[in-house]
Amino acid sequence: MRRLRSLWLPFAVAAALSAWGAFTPVSDENRDELFEIQKGTWARRMAGDKVDILPDTITLTLGVKDVLLLRNADTVPQIFGPVLIMPGQDFRLPFDTVSVNEFNCSAHSSGSMKVIVEPHPAAGIARLTWRVRRAGRVLSTLFQ
Repeated sequence: MRRLRSLWLPFAVAAALSAWGAFTPVSDENRDELFEIQKGTWARRMAGDKVDILPDTITLTLGVKDVLLLRNADTVPQIFGPVLIMPGQDFRLPFDTVSVNEFNCSAHSSGSMKVIVEPHPAAGIARLTWRVRRAGRVLSTLFQ
């Protein structure tokens, strides 16, 4: 009986976390999704280092993180779409529809970047899945 009781605690914790993740409304301090071009990136590229400055695909979520914020902390200008982002300058691009967008981008060796805008996650499995994917992205960023 004790052994059976000890199995309930992890199950109850997992169920409570899943219920929280599935039904708690999604919100954030601001709607900016920041990507920064680090200082020294151009110098590293010129030295032959094939550094990835930004991800090939950026995924945004309507109503939560639907403003792409590019920060150029490097010492040379960068081109994103038709915009020239000078050193030390920020560029914000808000999205208001679910979409897949392709942009020219000098920060990529391929010269282009894709921005996917997903719908706001509905309560239930969609919201829980969104939270798990977001946590995965944050963890992968931390361990790069």
